Amino acid sequence: QVQLVESGGGLVEPGASLKLTCSMTGFTLSKFAMGWFRATYDKGFEWVSSISNGGLTTKYIDSAEGRFTISRDNVAKELYLEISDLKPEDAGMYICAKGRADLYLTTNYRTPDRYDTWGQGTQVSVSS
Repeated sequence: QVQLVESGGGLVEPGASLKLTCSMTGFTLSKFAMGWFRATYDKGFEWVSSISNGGLTTKYIDSAEGRFTISRDNVAKELYLEISDLKPEDAGMYICAKGRADLYLTTNYRTPDRYDTWGQGTQVSVSS
């Protein structure tokens, strides 16, 4: 079974940094693109970032403003999202997702229908 488990979230002050981890099992990681989404009560469900199967291509939400870094280690079977200089608007439940077999980060990688398996999420809270 495909399983995604997130960790690394927490309650931090503005300006702090966090590294989120998504543990990935049950599939051949090198064949699938991956993504991060976040859920909030005010903004709903947002796409945040995506990375190609080999890790060479990355995409980010505009509000990342250079502060987000997505990466992966297919040997360790982990996906990461590093966030620096955290702002209150970065807060939310961060959820990792496995891309469908035809997701290549060329077009339409920002919508949840392009992904087929989801983790439970890790909460990022930023005090202010």
